Amino acid sequence: MDLYSVKKVHAALIVSDALFSRPVASKLAKLYARFHDLGSVLGIIKTLREEANTMMWNLIIKTQVELGLFHAAFLLYKQMRAASVPHDAFTLPTINQALSAIRSDVVFAKMIHCQAIQTGLDMDLYFCNTMIDVYVKCGCVTSARNLFDVMPHRDLVSWTSLISGYVSERQVRVASHLFKKMRTELEPNSVTLLVMLRACCASRTPKDGSQVHGYAIKSGLLMDTSLQNAVLSMYANTGNTECVETIFSEIHITDVVSWNIFISFHGMQGDIMEVIRIFKEMLGGEEFSWTIQTLTLVLSAIAKSCSLSVGESVHCLVIKTGLSDDILLTSLLDFYAKCGQLESSVELFGEIQCKSNIAWSAMMSGFIQNGHFMETIALFQQLRATDPDPDPVIWRNLIDAYANLGALTLGKGVHGFLIKNLVNGIEEDIAQLENSILNMYVKSGSISSARAYFDRLSSKDVVAWTTMIEGFGSHGFGHDALSYFALMIEQRVRPNSVTFLSLLSACSHSGLVSEGCKIYCSMTWDFGIEPALDHQTCFVDLLGRHGLLKEALSIILKMIILPDSRIWGALLAASKVYGNKKVGEYAAQKLLELEPDNAGYYTLLSNVKASAGRWDEVEELRRVMSEKNLKKKPGWSCIEVEGVMQGFTSGNISHPKAEHIYETLDSLAIAIPYV
Repeated sequence: MDLYSVKKVHAALIVSDALFSRPVASKLAKLYARFHDLGSVLGIIKTLREEANTMMWNLIIKTQVELGLFHAAFLLYKQMRAASVPHDAFTLPTINQALSAIRSDVVFAKMIHCQAIQTGLDMDLYFCNTMIDVYVKCGCVTSARNLFDVMPHRDLVSWTSLISGYVSERQVRVASHLFKKMRTELEPNSVTLLVMLRACCASRTPKDGSQVHGYAIKSGLLMDTSLQNAVLSMYANTGNTECVETIFSEIHITDVVSWNIFISFHGMQGDIMEVIRIFKEMLGGEEFSWTIQTLTLVLSAIAKSCSLSVGESVHCLVIKTGLSDDILLTSLLDFYAKCGQLESSVELFGEIQCKSNIAWSAMMSGFIQNGHFMETIALFQQLRATDPDPDPVIWRNLIDAYANLGALTLGKGVHGFLIKNLVNGIEEDIAQLENSILNMYVKSGSISSARAYFDRLSSKDVVAWTTMIEGFGSHGFGHDALSYFALMIEQRVRPNSVTFLSLLSACSHSGLVSEGCKIYCSMTWDFGIEPALDHQTCFVDLLGRHGLLKEALSIILKMIILPDSRIWGALLAASKVYGNKKVGEYAAQKLLELEPDNAGYYTLLSNVKASAGRWDEVEELRRVMSEKNLKKKPGWSCIEVEGVMQGFTSGNISHPKAEHIYETLDSLAIAIPYV
């Protein structure tokens, strides 16, 4: 039925005097409300007797709320009050439903609460429950608790709403205390258990989650599919592989949510082959259908392994099925960027209709990962033209670009802007932004500014401490790096594998061999962190720099993990410094076996053989390079001059001031002949 038909019915009812029947008038008013014709709704209400007015107003306001027309509902309520229509027990709860939906300012919530007190409805259970929900949605849990404490009667909805509020505020201990207290008065239902499982996910406490799981089994509530998925999600968040596998196998009717949680868990664990296996099993299933979210989760997992062929297969599936949205396109963009396919990323970025901060950030991050820092800055300027107040994650990408360029002046400019214009955002995002600023000072060579900024940080996490340790190490202040590590332990901040990598690098650059050996052993003995390939590479470099080539080679040969080109490269570099041609040639040969098409390694091996006077073999290596058409990529660097970035490539003379630059270099070479 369209609006024209409704008006015809309305006219017929007026002629027959049937409109004055309240049930008929209610149905007609609801029809007008669905077509957003509030003028006609108000006209019908005015035809009713006064005693029917309150019920009719409530009905029409509720219809607006159900349709999602919250502002229209508020307008009707305002007109209801202007007409002095009395309230009943359903009027204010309906308005509260609208306030909860839009998560309004707490001021409006308190105004409704005051109105309830004035009309004597403030102790009605239904009203109080909706009022608690409004306070929780407004982020004012304290007001919700104050109301909860004075309520004469409380039901499951009251308890669950308040517990949910504390969980949303990440006050998990208070939520757990309330849950235990509730059980002395009432037994929880599946909704309450869902809230408590969400709390266990937030706090990552397997013990509490297991207790809630046990209660769900004992009470017979675990037959609920939503609760089964919540239990699965809880174990997935706590990283318990055995429990995740068991719970998933015990779910009688797995829906798409169950499978998505299962895929997400294995993706977070880095088990890409298992993700692909699960997804193939989903594709072959008939009892459910996969969704855009499924594809997004699969792509996010594949992006970590940079498996281009598998990701392209998923992309083909996206095109074939037509299942796509901006979030999925952003995941595809991120995947191609991680695989080094920037052209595809840029193309996908152009296809995104409504570019969110996540999409902009993914594209900027993709440029940074692939060394296109100037493009990152240009993209940021493009964003600022449409959004003057980007999220912290956008600023973080810009600062990371300046850090990689060593653009200290430009980075300081952004830092100054952010101090004057406080950026709003999630606490975790702000902390990451602060760490990026610290990293910018470190990478730009201003270790004194980095130290000063670090000292001013109100909260120093493991990333901040590790950044400072890495900064000291890269600038040759190995003893300072060790001192800050001692302070870090004193402050009870637990180091991670990256911290130890930075420490080993610091010892290597400062020649602190004994200290480095102690750090290497401390990883496993004191902190239970098994050395990865990166740590072993750094340790080999440490020994090699000190001339302990046999010991370094012994470490490589005893490794359980297969050595890569970096660790052999570290040994080769040390061999060249100490003139150990035998070890150097062995390392260079291993490098060529690992990467036979790397022109740089051919050059290194050629230099080693040349130093030994084996010119026939040098000539043979150069012939192979020529046949394979291998060319070493020229090195490049950049420098910031008066806020402008100047880029240089080895052997390139296209810079407008190239002649002056090379004259200056020649002068420096004459003045400092040993450099």
